Amino acid sequence: MSAPVALTFGDPAGIGPQLAVDAWQRLKMTGEPFFWLGDPALVEQVVPVTLIEKPDDAVSVFRQSLPVMAVRCPAAVVPGQPDSLNAPAVIDSIEQAVSLAKQGLAGGVVTNPIAKHVLAAAGFPYPGHTEFLAALCGVPGQEIMMLASPHLRVVPVTIHVSLRRALDTLTTESIISTARTAYRGLQRDFGIAAPRLAVAGLNPHAGEQGLMGTEETTLIQPAVDVLRAEGLNVRGPMPPDTMFSATVRPTYDVAICMYHDQALIPLKTLDMAEGVNVTLGLPIIRTSPDHGTAFDIAGPVRAESGRADVSSLLAALRLAGEMAHHRQGEHS
Repeated sequence: MSAPVALTFGDPAGIGPQLAVDAWQRLKMTGEPFFWLGDPALVEQVVPVTLIEKPDDAVSVFRQSLPVMAVRCPAAVVPGQPDSLNAPAVIDSIEQAVSLAKQGLAGGVVTNPIAKHVLAAAGFPYPGHTEFLAALCGVPGQEIMMLASPHLRVVPVTIHVSLRRALDTLTTESIISTARTAYRGLQRDFGIAAPRLAVAGLNPHAGEQGLMGTEETTLIQPAVDVLRAEGLNVRGPMPPDTMFSATVRPTYDVAICMYHDQALIPLKTLDMAEGVNVTLGLPIIRTSPDHGTAFDIAGPVRAESGRADVSSLLAALRLAGEMAHHRQGEHS
């Protein structure tokens, strides 16, 4: 068994604390151990809690209690009402989890949802988790986002920027770099020896031979040619309106998409509940449920399952464990 996975705090006013409880309730008897870096005061009245000092302690107590590495909130937590005064606790939780994973003490990091605007109000300089994790790992700019479900894996080349900016910043070099990182990640973390990559076009019908746009010819095809010359199994540019169909999806292992929604709309349409956000290109394993803080449905933590669906977090914990086993096998 790999080291236990670290589950971060998330925004304390969101559904993160409830999801931590729900996940432990579901996994305590049969799942692999994890520990939560959060404020025990939010959960200790509803489930058994054991405060731990080091990740290994989670293994011996997991069947009986939720292992918690305490990260205290400086301000009172009101469900559904985020407070930037608690941003330092959220950030500290992420920093501790990454540090433990870098040391090999945690098998990976699963991040509960954060509210970017709440952290920004406290001076947090990063657009989101992914960029912060890359900085903490000393590999800024090398990170890429993959969304994975049992039905589809997608990687967007451009991510959290406007569509206009995505079109302006898309380059042949960025497509090549993203595809290389995705290829290596599928080999190392998913155990796929020879990954099959499908590269999406940008325009309707992949440009229709230049009638509906030229980016396929000027930007995307040159990237595909370079990747093929390196020996990668790559197809494309493929028409985005057909490549996600049930008959085409089984023919590739990941879709390399040109912008955020081109990747995430099909993934979330097919499997919102089981979708997992994976960051590739890091020296550590990081996954996350593919949903937000859900302040609108957050409430006091209860022993029984809350209103939020824990499926995506369970999938993220499970995938982090599987990825850890693949890396462990690679180095054994």
